[in-house]
Amino acid sequence: MAAVSRLGKQLEQIIAALDSVAARFALIGGLALASHKVLRATQDIDLLTNADQADAINRTMVALGYRCLHRNPDAANFLRGDERVDFIFAHRPAAIRMLARAPVLHTAFGELRVVSAEALIGLKLQGFVNDPRRTQDLEDIRALIAANRAELELDEVREYFRLFDRESLLEELLR
Repeated sequence: MAAVSRLGKQLEQIIAALDSVAARFALIGGLALASHKVLRATQDIDLLTNADQADAINRTMVALGYRCLHRNPDAANFLRGDERVDFIFAHRPAAIRMLARAPVLHTAFGELRVVSAEALIGLKLQGFVNDPRRTQDLEDIRALIAANRAELELDEVREYFRLFDRESLLEELLR
């Protein structure tokens, strides 16, 4: 329970900092899974935010004591001690739509914008395609489909798999 409390405090601090610079964001990654009926332990915070806020976010995270490990136009990774925060910057149409459509959901950390299950599948698929060694992303996709199959907008999910030329993988996962 201590890890959740510590992670919750970390997330609370980051949310306040992002709010102070009017950065629009949504929860993605391992913490977002729970909002879509999939439980998995995670120790980092993953957020999707507007690319045009990247400079303000960088300054904010550094002011909070984080060190920027990596930053490019698509993403940034920050570390403070053993606390890691990863940002994906929405600048492509699909990611901008994911962020715009992210509903406010009740989470273990309070009311937060969380990307949809379909968007989370798309982001996990991108992670897996970019690095096939990230087998946890594939397992997360499998679990998201299993837990949400009746409610999933399969046309949207299919579009993400089509974007990465992985339609056959989706068919395999749906069987």
